[in-house]
Amino acid sequence: MIYETAFVVRPDASEEAVNSVKNALAEAFKEHGAEVLVTDAWGVKTFAQPAESGLKKGAYHYFMYKGAGKLNAEIERRFLINENLVRHLIIKLGDDKDQAEIVKNYKNPNHSQAATDMDDEGGYGGGGDDKDKKMHSKRKSCWFSAKKTSPDWKDPKSYSWLVNEFGKISPARVSGLTPTFQRRANEAIKRGRNMLLISYQSNETAR
Repeated sequence: MIYETAFVVRPDASEEAVNSVKNALAEAFKEHGAEVLVTDAWGVKTFAQPAESGLKKGAYHYFMYKGAGKLNAEIERRFLINENLVRHLIIKLGDDKDQAEIVKNYKNPNHSQAATDMDDEGGYGGGGDDKDKKMHSKRKSCWFSAKKTSPDWKDPKSYSWLVNEFGKISPARVSGLTPTFQRRANEAIKRGRNMLLISYQSNETAR
């Protein structure tokens, strides 16, 4: 199976401490015969809201890999005992047969089209113009279906437009999304909140 994991390191962690997390992952991958497909660093971000510890910033790191499910239990164990980690997440992306497409579709959220303004053709991540999204909502038309894109937890701009200033997620009757895309959006928002990319209490996003 293909999986992705992202973790957030304390902003005051030393380079040695960051490397220790990466080395722990590398050891787990090697022990379980996993293949690393993508590694990326998203840089230091200001959280959408402070972490429970009071921290307001963290350095985001990302890995995509192919391996057996039991590997994830070991990764989780190693993450939980590391005091330099603020947040982490492990997600199943798909089957081995879809590896090429899954890897191709990965975009660094800092560089995706959604991080700026997308053109009329849409694109990966689902940024796009807010007026266009609102127009689809008023027409009860699914914006994601029309643009042939999907909400991605890694890029809060792809779903923050579905959250109001009080943190309430727009239901399908308001957003105009199909049931499938509404579920995907809800899931992306939940994951984004877990990783402090979007606030639980508003529609503020990490920056």
